[in-house]
Amino acid sequence: MNNDKKAYIAGGCFWGMEELFRTRPGVKDTEVGYIGGENEHPTYKNHPGHAEGIEITYDPSVTTFKELLDYFFRMHNPTTIDRQGNDLGSSYRSAIFFQNEEEKEQAQEVMAIVDASQKWEGKVVTTLEPYTTFWPAEPEHQDYLVRNPNGYTCHFERFTESFL
Repeated sequence: MNNDKKAYIAGGCFWGMEELFRTRPGVKDTEVGYIGGENEHPTYKNHPGHAEGIEITYDPSVTTFKELLDYFFRMHNPTTIDRQGNDLGSSYRSAIFFQNEEEKEQAQEVMAIVDASQKWEGKVVTTLEPYTTFWPAEPEHQDYLVRNPNGYTCHFERFTESFL
C-alpha cells in the first residue's frame, strides 16, 4: 500500500530547490512548477502571481512534513520578501502551500522555531498559503540541474544543523 504524501513549497528559483530536495532521505520524487497564482495553465513566460515552486513526494515513514520544512528553512533565505539571490519578484517568494489545518499548524510551529533560533538576521517572512493547483513546469525546467550541472542556482545548505 502506498502511503506517500506530497508537500508544496516555494523559495526562489525552483531548479535549485529541486536539486537539493531530490536527495533527501524519504523524498521519492520532485517536480518543479507554478503555484498560488492567477491564471490556469501558467508557463514560464506567463505565470502572474504564481510562485516557482516544487512538489515533493515523500514517504512519511522515513521523513515528516516538519523535517522537510526544517530543511527548507536551512537551504533558502526565508527573511527576504520576494527575493532569493539575484532573483526578484513574487515568483521567488518564500511560501508554504498547506493542504490542511495540520500542515498549516506544523508550518507555523516550524516558522516559530526558526525565528526563535535567531540564526537568520531577520524575521521569517515566508507566507502560508492554502494549496490551490500545482501546475507542472515545462519539460526543459524539470531536473534542470541534473541536465545542466553548471546551471544557475542560488540555493545551498546554509545551516547543517537542524532547527528542530
